Amino acid sequence: LTYWRELPKTLQNKFRFLQVSTDEVFGSLDLNEQAFSESTAYSPNSPYSASKASADHFVRAFHHTFGLPTLITNCSNNYGPRQFPEKLIPIIIMNAITDSNIPIYGNGEQIRDWLHVKDHCSAIKTVLDKGQPGETYNVGGKCEKSNLEIAKTICSILDTLLPKSNGKSYAELITFVTDRPGHDTRYAIDARKIENELNWSPTTSFDDGMLETVDWYINHQDWVKSALN
Repeated sequence: LTYWRELPKTLQNKFRFLQVSTDEVFGSLDLNEQAFSESTAYSPNSPYSASKASADHFVRAFHHTFGLPTLITNCSNNYGPRQFPEKLIPIIIMNAITDSNIPIYGNGEQIRDWLHVKDHCSAIKTVLDKGQPGETYNVGGKCEKSNLEIAKTICSILDTLLPKSNGKSYAELITFVTDRPGHDTRYAIDARKIENELNWSPTTSFDDGMLETVDWYINHQDWVKSALN
């Protein structure tokens, strides 16, 4: 706040504080419920999502009380190259490559809306360039998939790009493990606001994005090892 106030007027007018948040702040959806919109009430179910919700509230308060030119984006699950190896998709890829069990929580039917990282970056730039201070924009990939679907898709791609010598499918490595505490059933994003007001929409298809991602991890296994050290 102090930094912004001390800027020359011309720079003050250009300044934006962007809070990159998550769809998790809205809680969990049933299979037949409408997707999260910007007006959906916050209902975080985990300490992580509660911390993100708290940060969103602070950002809104600074705009309302002091006029700080803030923006908030609530995005769906990201995927793509260079994602930290502890996340779902890199775990599936690397475990498959190393012939280790692929752990899937519960029954694997938890649904997420998947957004390629390049599309998320373009959405952030669009919001910074065109967004109205004080507003919130949902960013989604229009791609709802269950965790089990994700695992099976990756295994199918690996069967083509890196076939096993014994002819078996990587899908045989899928193993169901005890569900994690507070595991939300479904997230889904209604991104009509950013599409209609800022003319943004995702451009990377799930098939193309996932093929690129799997191929990247196959060819950058040293990066994965260094990221874990």
